[in-house]
Amino acid sequence: MNFNHHSKAEMFAMSEKILTLGEIMLRLSPPYYRRFTQTRSFDVIFGGGEANVAVSLANFGIPVDYVTRLPNNDLGDACIQYLRQYGVFTNKILRGGDRIGIYFLEIGASARSSKVIYDRENSSIATADLNMFDWDTIFKDVKWFHLTGITPAISQNLAEICLSAVKEAKKRGITISCDLNYRSKLWKYGKTPLDIMPDLVSYCDIAIGNEEDAAKTLNIRAPDTDVTSGKLDPEKYRYVVQKMINKFPNLKNVAITLRGSISASHNTWAGLLYNGKEMYISPHYEITHIVDRVGSGDSFVAGLIYGFLNFEEDYQQILDFAVAASCLKHTIFGDFNLVTVDEVRKIMKGDVSGRVSR
Repeated sequence: MNFNHHSKAEMFAMSEKILTLGEIMLRLSPPYYRRFTQTRSFDVIFGGGEANVAVSLANFGIPVDYVTRLPNNDLGDACIQYLRQYGVFTNKILRGGDRIGIYFLEIGASARSSKVIYDRENSSIATADLNMFDWDTIFKDVKWFHLTGITPAISQNLAEICLSAVKEAKKRGITISCDLNYRSKLWKYGKTPLDIMPDLVSYCDIAIGNEEDAAKTLNIRAPDTDVTSGKLDPEKYRYVVQKMINKFPNLKNVAITLRGSISASHNTWAGLLYNGKEMYISPHYEITHIVDRVGSGDSFVAGLIYGFLNFEEDYQQILDFAVAASCLKHTIFGDFNLVTVDEVRKIMKGDVSGRVSR
């Protein structure tokens, strides 16, 4: 396998950026695997699907803009500083509104699942209006735009903003990727994913998700699958990816993550990528000690984007990089995948020993 990809990354001009758009939230987690009812303190960080993708790409050396709307107060300032420290460009972030969204995460262990409580209603981004977004400025020097199914689930306003964004990106010839990202605790404003997501996906070049995302957002289901068994057969997803490509003519590639949940601490992890002709399947990883799985799908997306930018049409290498990167994310506390290209390459080469690097 050829890992000589740095030259392409170096050729990726600073004037050509990836752009992600969505909500970043204040994340509050009880320390040491404590339950909400036990804790008397919280670990405080920031996180959100599209921001997680942006940080991963910045760590891989790719210039990336992130767009959201944050309150004009100290918490908004702290969030922007948090993103900047990881190399994300924040000059396109809008300021205004009353509050930053919050989510509480109780990290599970063994047979106890993780638990999320949202406190994000009427956040600054949720109350944003379409007329606040100057697409000429936002999409200036952008070659790739990424969004998720989380953002249009937050409010009707954001669903309209996302649809406008993909239309504007398409007009400018920008590559568009969408992580379907179904969230059952959102979608409270009277619309369902099936009302919104098919229109968004119809403008996209690349779609990413898992078996539940495809079923809930596009009504496309893998036959005879049981995600609770801990065993997944990638071949059964051939139907899903082919159906997606057939249903949405603009789609050039579809990627699916394959997680087998043996327990909250022990998962299997793999992925597949379909380019409309062939289906590629990644190596299978056994993750026996999960530190934090939040953001693992986002790290998979960032790995795909990096791969498409650097490995041309070597689809197997693109997929393998994405899966290895997201495998590593399970070992890192927080939403962000704070790993380097070299660390991902090491996993791709089969070194999963975890030996101390001296």
